[in-house]
Amino acid sequence: MVGVRHTVAAALVALAPLGAQAQEVTFKLVSAFPENSNYVQHLEAWIGNVNSAGKGLLQIEFIGGPKAIPTFEVGKAVSNGVVQMAMSTGAFYTNLMPEADALKLAQVTAAEQRKNGAYEYINKVWREKAKLVYLARMVEHTPFHLYLTKKIDKPDLTGLKIRVTPVYRDFFQALHATVVQTPPGEVYTALERGTVDGYGWPIHGIFDLKWNELTKYRVDPGFYNAEVSIIVSLDAYKKLSAKQREYLEQQGIALESLNDRWKRYNAEETARQAKSGIQTITFDAATAKKYYDMAYTVGWAAMIKAAPDTGPQLKKLLSK
Repeated sequence: MVGVRHTVAAALVALAPLGAQAQEVTFKLVSAFPENSNYVQHLEAWIGNVNSAGKGLLQIEFIGGPKAIPTFEVGKAVSNGVVQMAMSTGAFYTNLMPEADALKLAQVTAAEQRKNGAYEYINKVWREKAKLVYLARMVEHTPFHLYLTKKIDKPDLTGLKIRVTPVYRDFFQALHATVVQTPPGEVYTALERGTVDGYGWPIHGIFDLKWNELTKYRVDPGFYNAEVSIIVSLDAYKKLSAKQREYLEQQGIALESLNDRWKRYNAEETARQAKSGIQTITFDAATAKKYYDMAYTVGWAAMIKAAPDTGPQLKKLLSK
């Protein structure tokens, strides 16, 4: 991760403090992911550089992962101002707003979203419905996969218990799985005890959580686009001075500018999985396309049903 930290530093080196006229503000930030995850390592590198360049203006204090605030309570904690910032995925705060789960369906990059109006619309919805500011997406170019302890020869999960989050719950249910929702920290034990036969997760990250020790198969192709983002309390954001808001927004853009790193990392993780003995399950071309298309059909149908007023516009802005 040293190289990543240097990359982050390089991206931010030009962002000198915008001035110390306003009193320095410290935002507390919590992670919805365990502290040993690769996401937190990237987060801490970013925080370090934000704080270095933001002395006298804005500081971020990382207070920890799910031990500080449980994973599925993080969104509410930011909305209510218990903490001012969080790193989370929208799937973890759908209890605040169903639209949060639409971010996984994005087929255009974060940079394109800032150009085509998607970023602006997301912020409009997030602010109105959950009192959140959607600052930046720090993970993209990353498909989800189905990982299993038992082999399948077709996309049918009948009789299998699969650990889910809202990200892929509807999709796996459409494949006839029995779904079980647990925080990431409980998945290893569930696999070990046979409480679940598999789980959904991005192409990267399973080694950080040691799930590779109990995983035998990965199903290809991947689907959706893993989303991990920085969200901010709207009330706290409004209390910042104009210079502090500008500085924070610049840091968000700088963080997104590094997202191509995930392409390299994901290729490394794919090779690492193969080397560790995880076998790849693939389907014939027609079945694979049907499997992939079904994920998006189910995903958008569920989104529009849950949020008929905003879902269609999100689909228009996030789809190719």
